[in-house]
Amino acid sequence: MSVHWVLAVLLLFQQAGVTDPLVVEQQGQTIAELKRSEYTLPLPGVPLVDNDKINKLMDDMDKRIHRAPINAALDGGGRIIPEKTGSRLDRRSFTEQLYSYIFEGGFSRMEVPLLPIYPKVDSELLASIKVKKIGQYFTYYNIRNKNRSHNIGLAAKAINNYVVFPGEMFSFNEVVGKRTDDRGYLRAPVIVRGEVSEGVGGGICQISSTLFNAVDRAGLHIIQRYSHSRNVPYVPPGRDATVSWYGPDFVFQNKYNQPILIRAFAQGGQVSIVICSSDVINDKPRMVPSASKKLPEEVRSEMNVSGLEP
Repeated sequence: MSVHWVLAVLLLFQQAGVTDPLVVEQQGQTIAELKRSEYTLPLPGVPLVDNDKINKLMDDMDKRIHRAPINAALDGGGRIIPEKTGSRLDRRSFTEQLYSYIFEGGFSRMEVPLLPIYPKVDSELLASIKVKKIGQYFTYYNIRNKNRSHNIGLAAKAINNYVVFPGEMFSFNEVVGKRTDDRGYLRAPVIVRGEVSEGVGGGICQISSTLFNAVDRAGLHIIQRYSHSRNVPYVPPGRDATVSWYGPDFVFQNKYNQPILIRAFAQGGQVSIVICSSDVINDKPRMVPSASKKLPEEVRSEMNVSGLEP
């Protein structure tokens, strides 16, 4: 006799003990009310559980209660902000309890079962990989260009505290995400096919270029890097890394045996990116020319749009 037939027979005998509805709660808050009739198939004399409906219920419930974990991070002073564990629906436990309610009854409320989701980066790991600077780079920008400065700050924040584990690749576009109005990016000068024009997210290429030079100094493996169609004033010639959501990306790989940590700041007209790791990393730094601390003429002139490169 199949399991479904056994469950059907049990259902016929236990219907009298079933109460409707079943209230599903999370920390005292009602998140669902379930009626037995909604999750059984209306077959004459042999009601069976509708697993498709139960799976859809769990999918919808998981979207509502899912809480992503938050990695440990460093604040501006280098102090560790502890990680936070996330959670998701324990589908196996939920199914077992729902079946028990349908076939046996005896209860009308249940606490939604959860499974923990642990962050990739905890305080212990972060403490071990913040100790040694293996690469750093600084570039400079004109703070009077408010929109461009704003975009630079957003992009720096997006990559700050990012950890790249051994063997992993870092994609600038994937980590920073699409540069849109909805995500807070503003219109500022960008280079398109050698010409300067206005575009949402103008300025972020200074972050990708500064990151490229810091990563190169750290001896990390460059996978993908493209230069602008014309020289940019914030890094030496040939030392830039242009990025575009529908175009070029900057990608590197951590081939070291230790995770690396990216620290990125944009404040007061200076972009600072530092690559850190464990003191046992066997890094092989490379020589990289520094950017000039003096703002180029075309950057210092806010009205000279042709000099305001992304």
